[in-house]
Amino acid sequence: MKMRSALVTVALLAATTLSAQPTRSLPRSTPEREGVSSAGIEAFVRAADTLIDAMHSVMIVRHGRVVAEGWWTPYDAATPHSLFSLSKGFTSTAVGLAVAEGKLSLDDPVLKYFPDEAPAQPSENLRAMRVRDLLRMNIGHQTEPNPRTPDSTQRDASWVRRILAHPVPYKPGTHFLYNSWATYLQSAIVQKVTGQTVLEYLGPRIFEPLDIAKPTWTASPQGITVGAYGLSVRTEDIAKFGQLYLQKGEWQGRRLVPAAWVEAATAVQTANGSNPRSDWDQGYGYQFWRSRHGYRADGALGQSMLVLPEHDLVIAMTGGVSEMQPVLDLVWEKLLPAVSPSALPENPAARRALQGTLARLSLRLPAGRPSSPVGAAISKRWYDVSDNALGILKLSFDITSPAPALIVRTKDGDARTSFGVGSWVRSKAGPSAGIERVLNVTENAPIAASGAWTADSVFTLKLVAAETPFSATLAFRFDGDRLSIDAPANVGMNRAPRRTFEARLAPGS
Repeated sequence: MKMRSALVTVALLAATTLSAQPTRSLPRSTPEREGVSSAGIEAFVRAADTLIDAMHSVMIVRHGRVVAEGWWTPYDAATPHSLFSLSKGFTSTAVGLAVAEGKLSLDDPVLKYFPDEAPAQPSENLRAMRVRDLLRMNIGHQTEPNPRTPDSTQRDASWVRRILAHPVPYKPGTHFLYNSWATYLQSAIVQKVTGQTVLEYLGPRIFEPLDIAKPTWTASPQGITVGAYGLSVRTEDIAKFGQLYLQKGEWQGRRLVPAAWVEAATAVQTANGSNPRSDWDQGYGYQFWRSRHGYRADGALGQSMLVLPEHDLVIAMTGGVSEMQPVLDLVWEKLLPAVSPSALPENPAARRALQGTLARLSLRLPAGRPSSPVGAAISKRWYDVSDNALGILKLSFDITSPAPALIVRTKDGDARTSFGVGSWVRSKAGPSAGIERVLNVTENAPIAASGAWTADSVFTLKLVAAETPFSATLAFRFDGDRLSIDAPANVGMNRAPRRTFEARLAPGS
């Protein structure tokens, strides 16, 4: 782990500092005061840092108080993170609130809300599909539709129309299939009955009371909050949402979500497997997973909100991992044994050790040297890049200056991405010159970058899209006038292919 305290937000604060906390943040405490061993938390964090590539953040809340929190640089406390399917828990909550307000019923047929978008002759199974089936992922599909895929036969069809046109071979309620488009239909229904998107509807009901500032949520071309994914909030916001559910819908003496909804949404509503060692086989509720311990909302690539009522414990985590089960295994094996039913004696030495470990957290940097004999020869020289899907025409390294950078040229001009050597350098707006497609993110996404010479003729540059799970490690191999570039991404839902480019030194460069 590399020390970058200026870019890390960490807190392990004594009770005497609680008055300094913003009034609407979760209160802070020491681990031992809330019955958690600092040494046990440190063992978990060290194991996660060593064994998992890559964790981005963790926040541990016991008895409603944050006892430990840390971010792997270049991630930080203030920056929102994409939640992927953890978003589904918020959409489920919107459905529950709409039910409580009498705007819909779980036993309503889905087609009731989309009479103009249903197939001309809906099947018996489609007619039988209820809102309840959407929530518990039992809508009768054998395969998951993808309304985003271009379809010449439904070129102008809405996402709802495309989803409803998908075959329903099973009777709804009898076949579990994890299905993000069932969640999209929930969002569309909430918008139908409230006149607001789920993002707008949850504003005064959830986001504002929890002080979740400026949440963003992807919408479909029809202006419907996607619901299944696309929400971005901070790690502490995830923890607050988990604490709201742990408190059965109450927040600071105010009822936000009906307790009956919390109970139903987090209970087993459908069986989904039988492997006792898998946290994906413990049953499914209304957009919440049951776990071997408690329940959770989670999203692909390492986004987790764990709620353990038996321990009065909430754990929020973000990451960019290809497999999530190992992360949960570490929580059960390393962290849970550190939790005690009652307060523990204060342990200042262990707490200082934990604080130091948290303060040094960083994503793995490229391992190499800060300079190479090749550096001066290639610095500020332009290379013509062969035809590529990213639209890159030329690139150049300004590698010997005090502020090194990669410069990429497209038809729209030049874009400069600064990077650190042995450290992370973060840009407020990332490169908008095609290279961001390696990261599977949109243009102008915030980017952090670090590089090193991993061989005399190989410069390795790691790019991190700091609001997402995505990173890419680019290897630039210099051989005389030739340059080859290998650019694999780390993880992805629709992972960008491993990209390889060839380039030659530009004439006159």
